[in-house]
Amino acid sequence: MKKFLALATAAVLTLTACGNGAAAGNKDASRKTIRLAYQAFPSGDLIVKNQGLLEKALPDYTITWTKFDSGASINTAFVAGSIDIAAIGSSPVARGLSAPLNIPYQVAFVLDVAGDNEALVARNGTNISSVADLRGHKVATPFASTAHYSLLAALNQAGVKESELTIVDLEPQDIQAAWARGDLDAAYTWLPSLDELKKTGKVLISSRQLATAGKPTLDLGVVSAAFANAHPDAVDAWRKAEAKALDIIAQQPDAAAEAVGKELNISAADAKHQLSQGVFLKPSELYSQEWLGTDGNVGDLAKNLLAAAQFLKAQNKIDAVPDASAVEKAIYTRGLPGVLS
Repeated sequence: MKKFLALATAAVLTLTACGNGAAAGNKDASRKTIRLAYQAFPSGDLIVKNQGLLEKALPDYTITWTKFDSGASINTAFVAGSIDIAAIGSSPVARGLSAPLNIPYQVAFVLDVAGDNEALVARNGTNISSVADLRGHKVATPFASTAHYSLLAALNQAGVKESELTIVDLEPQDIQAAWARGDLDAAYTWLPSLDELKKTGKVLISSRQLATAGKPTLDLGVVSAAFANAHPDAVDAWRKAEAKALDIIAQQPDAAAEAVGKELNISAADAKHQLSQGVFLKPSELYSQEWLGTDGNVGDLAKNLLAAAQFLKAQNKIDAVPDASAVEKAIYTRGLPGVLS
């Protein structure tokens, strides 16, 4: 946490020093710009980017896309006020809503529910055949990510203490490099790096299995509260673009695979395989009670995030759990169900 706060503070100071006004956030309704943060995992968000769906919907906006490697770095960017909308995992969102960060952003979309697209893999030849066998070994995962959350949940489920193994903080691409060098015994990561590890490793547990056991993780679309207040129509256009991408995944799998493949620099066939490992909701499911809910009636996603924060506090990963009312206010339900109907 200290490392994260140092990075966040440095980012704020850097942006302020540059004098570009980014640290103040995009609060001006007349300033028609949208700064999006995306991650390189197979999702509808990559389809929105590749097909220019948001640019087509908002031709009078200047739209920029910036790639991030993890939710922790996205949280840092939100703290700095340098992004408006982002694709980020539920665990880093739970952290962001908790002390000491208390980031003023809101969850406005569910990109996917983690399934077999995120998993814990043990290297062949390490004699690790279960989570309990990780004792005494070196395991990598990106800290403050959904994978990190799931790793902690898996260890807790197996009765293994963190102190009984070595957990190192590495981004997905760095995990691949360390794995290739033989520096790691296991890793919890997501696609596309996950598929590379599985070529020479064994899956011990997946996020789909942990979800069944009561520890689900999600990839979410979040928007800064300042931007949402200043540009509600733009937020609506973005939600509709993401909903269209979900329809493309469900109804035009080849087109979805082609778009995602281009963004990940992999073949369409590989992209289709990776998309098949995730769980993608229908747009009509997003405003159900199970997820976002409707305007004036927040759904159970708030309970999911609160439970994640409570788990992280129990693991001493955050300072304090936010109030339930604060988490409910962090679910953006304005215009639902109409916007997505």
